[in-house]
Amino acid sequence: MSENQWNEPSSDVTDKASGWEREAIEKLAFAAVTEQRRARRWGIFFKSLMFVYLAVILGIGMYPTFEQSFGEDSDEGHTAVISINGVIAEGKEANAESIIKSLRNAVKNKDTKGIILHVNSPGGSPVQSSYVYDEIRKIKSNHPDLPIYAVASDICASGCYFIISAADKIFVNPSSLIGSIGVIMDGFGFVGTMKMLGVERRLVTAGAHKALMDPFSPAKGEEKKYMEGLLAQVHQQFITAVRNGRGDRLKENEETFSGLVWTGEQGVKIGLADDFGTDDSVATDIIGAKKRVDFTIQERLIDRLAGKMGASFAHSLRSLGQQITLQ
Repeated sequence: MSENQWNEPSSDVTDKASGWEREAIEKLAFAAVTEQRRARRWGIFFKSLMFVYLAVILGIGMYPTFEQSFGEDSDEGHTAVISINGVIAEGKEANAESIIKSLRNAVKNKDTKGIILHVNSPGGSPVQSSYVYDEIRKIKSNHPDLPIYAVASDICASGCYFIISAADKIFVNPSSLIGSIGVIMDGFGFVGTMKMLGVERRLVTAGAHKALMDPFSPAKGEEKKYMEGLLAQVHQQFITAVRNGRGDRLKENEETFSGLVWTGEQGVKIGLADDFGTDDSVATDIIGAKKRVDFTIQERLIDRLAGKMGASFAHSLRSLGQQITLQ
């Protein structure tokens, strides 16, 4: 056998090698195409799932609006219900902006025969409460024939009572808690704790009272007296609002504006409330429009999630300082 016969591969071996390479390449190509198709199908599936999810969220958010716009209206119209639940403060679910928008939407609807403020709140910001109080008074002035009633469930205290004192009538349950016409400023002092831990406070300010009521510095008598004067002014504003709203129905005594809370039964006796009732009884028997439509503006889910994520840290910091609330 010649040397060339030993060194050169036969045509059969070459063909087999080429066939194996082709087969491997084809398998890899088919596998790549299959993987792309699978990835494309999963991509379409997840996009469709996200679309359905967003559609459901949008539908839930828009349902109250559709119900108000396309719901069947009876001959006697409907009673608009606006809920005020939880702490009243900017950034919370119960805030002046959303409550006022809800009120204005209810007033603009031609089928609204009366408005019920369904309240269940311990109070909150005097500023937010005052905004809503003023809006109710404005609506009553511009629409004297449109009744606005308040129905308190478990509790309506401090800032919540500030708001409903502007209503035409207040209805309660005998066991409801109402009142708490007062103002509070709370905070903490960490001076003793810092001494115990050996921590030195280094505070630099421009302005003698810039660090007013600083929780890490000893309390100053003149600053405390100054803050008490501010609270007294806010308290007097609260008292004036209640007197203007309730008028001669209010049976004042030395404890009326002391910050005490009262049961609904006691509240009716002393003029903080008018009668016992529920949303249903007020809508049916007082307003005369049994059908109730919820005009409460619901916070968008994405805003609620974003707000909670951003507010948790700020809340923890604020809790170290002072905050004025109606109580």
